[in-house]
Amino acid sequence: LWRLISDGLKTSGRKIETTRLESWAIPGVPDVLLFSEGGVFSFMELKVTKGRANKVSLSPHQCSWLSRHSSGPCFIVVRDSSLDISVYAGADAVSLRMDGVAAVSPLAVFKEPYDWEAFFKLTAPV
Repeated sequence: LWRLISDGLKTSGRKIETTRLESWAIPGVPDVLLFSEGGVFSFMELKVTKGRANKVSLSPHQCSWLSRHSSGPCFIVVRDSSLDISVYAGADAVSLRMDGVAAVSPLAVFKEPYDWEAFFKLTAPV
């Protein structure tokens, strides 16, 4: 999913700095830090669901981090088996983990061919 989003950024026309985060020191920190042209930081947790999976495999630490930072631009980006990309608010982390995608309305759903300009307008506000 990261490679797809990274490639999409190149075609979006945006100048967003991205940092892939992998932290064992602080469990739960999202996968990607974005820094938009307007100086706004945002975070994305990336998940892929397989088959007919309904629940998103978020750890308790990820749910905690996303919930604590939900007043800022934090997103959970989920690609499903139909290759749709759904963007959820960080505040929905616990519901996604416990009840699954059927119980939570996404902020947006992107189908192929993906509208990367709209995707980054949502996830990397200026």
